[in-house]
Amino acid sequence: MVDSLLFQVVMIGVLGIGAQWLAWHFRFPAIVAMSLAGLLAGPLFGILTPKDAFGDTFQIFISIAVAIILFEGSLNLNFKEIRGIGRPIVRIITVGAFIAWILGSFAAHYVAGLSWAVAFVIGGLFIVTGPTVILPLLRQAKLKQRPASILKWEGIIVDPLGALLAVFAFEIIVFLTSEEISAAILLFFFLSSLLAAFIGWLTGVIVGWIFEKGYVPEFLRSPVVLSMVTACFMVTDEIKHETGLLAVTAMGIKLANMNISSFSDMRHFKENMSVLLMSVVYVMITAGVTRETLLDILSWNIIGYILLMIFLVRPLSIWLSTINTDITNQEKALVGWIAPRGIVALTVSSYFAHVLLDAGYADANLVIPMTLGLVFSTVVAHGFSIRWVAEKLGLAVNSQPGVLIVGSNPFSVSMAKVMRELDIPILLADSSKQRLKAAQGTDIDTFHGEILSELYDHELDITPYEYMVAASNLNSYNALVCRSFVQEMGRNNIFSLHNENGEGLTDLVDKYDKRILTKENISWGDLNDRVEQGFQFNTTELTKKSFSQCVEERSEQSLILFVLKSSGKIEFSTHEGQVIGKQGDTVVSLDPPDTLSKNTEEIEE
Repeated sequence: MVDSLLFQVVMIGVLGIGAQWLAWHFRFPAIVAMSLAGLLAGPLFGILTPKDAFGDTFQIFISIAVAIILFEGSLNLNFKEIRGIGRPIVRIITVGAFIAWILGSFAAHYVAGLSWAVAFVIGGLFIVTGPTVILPLLRQAKLKQRPASILKWEGIIVDPLGALLAVFAFEIIVFLTSEEISAAILLFFFLSSLLAAFIGWLTGVIVGWIFEKGYVPEFLRSPVVLSMVTACFMVTDEIKHETGLLAVTAMGIKLANMNISSFSDMRHFKENMSVLLMSVVYVMITAGVTRETLLDILSWNIIGYILLMIFLVRPLSIWLSTINTDITNQEKALVGWIAPRGIVALTVSSYFAHVLLDAGYADANLVIPMTLGLVFSTVVAHGFSIRWVAEKLGLAVNSQPGVLIVGSNPFSVSMAKVMRELDIPILLADSSKQRLKAAQGTDIDTFHGEILSELYDHELDITPYEYMVAASNLNSYNALVCRSFVQEMGRNNIFSLHNENGEGLTDLVDKYDKRILTKENISWGDLNDRVEQGFQFNTTELTKKSFSQCVEERSEQSLILFVLKSSGKIEFSTHEGQVIGKQGDTVVSLDPPDTLSKNTEEIEE
């Protein structure tokens, strides 16, 4: 180990972000990569010792980071999203949580061998899933909107409730074992929880009001929100430990449902911060684990407890709590399987392990190994299986990356048709019903509405679409659309058509959209004129000839628009250069009439 706080801080950041990148590149759960990075750097090789390096500030930093992550996750909880699924969600976070608490406590007592007191505390804590594990999995798995919403709402709402339930169980223990039994202890717990929720709600109201009135400039909005979040967490947590998580969740939900104008940019900033904090926190916590704790996880009683929690307690709590709801059996099976535990379970369990040991419960030394074992097991099992299970149950969107086209016109409709013929998921969006009429009577999915409206988030599921093409006749609108979707799809997957009537807007387009479709001298008007003149979209599968031969056989007026790779990825031709196809790829071009003898051509290698 290098005895330097600076070294520890830098290494934690590098390992966390590096693990995120590796997970993205190789398409496996990021949480697995971050946890492995922390274990390798910490207990296995001894490079990092964050608890020694940070001292008393270790737990403080973790607590504040968890509060910010939970707040950012709650900003996604708009009540408009749960139309039609509100009843299953309410049942899962109430009845389901209670059943999971009771069953988990019994498993902890009879299988793990914990005393009843410790078992009920740990049983309450382990009902949590949380946004730090659920949201990254949902982004990678690409579930259909309904099961994804159920898992997201449950994870974010139950996170603070699990911590509070553990506190409640501990207060019950104190109440029953205290020589001077007083109902005031329990009354204070309930009142402080209600007060925390109210303080969080009120803080959200105040922040929303000062933003709407313009009392805070745009450049200070994100710092002000983060300051208010940490202040709200600190005040409520000082009143009663662990109620701070409830307060920041209430604050985030209130802000999410206030329809604050221009809130999206601020949300993106906090999403970036949340990713950074998650990377750092997971590495810090796992690097702080001792080798002795890792060996304790391998004991038969802990392994048996983990298996019961995964294969019995979770599925049973979901199936029982959703009786007489409209949730399907397939959705019950998926939600009953997916329950990875995360940061809240790790941080709160370490707190209660110390508290219970100080209270004289010797078996509390098993709390941290049990928590680590459950966290690692569920993260690995659910992280690697969620996509496979969802596909088997018919709850995953098409694995073929789709294309969202904004702007209906002859060119975009024709391109959408050929994409549908290639089994590419396609959605054509426009605010004009008149312009969308050209797509009527086809297999093209359409969306009538303003794609830039804040309401589209709850009316439109863009999960199946990895690419976007801004195809309106206005450069400024196309640039604005591209800017709005950069966070969701990534700059390399966003494209636009160029318009000759965009004088004075070149800088705007270049800033937010550097990937212009087709050759530099081809504009929106040129493409639509060609389609109206009879130019045809042709698909050519490269099986017998090379890509260069394919290009040579075409007219000088032909345009290679994109190549559908054999892997399913789509590569578009842009101003930066024409794409190149390989054997097994499909080339899509716009050709003059009668250039090719048929629409789909087999070419020799």
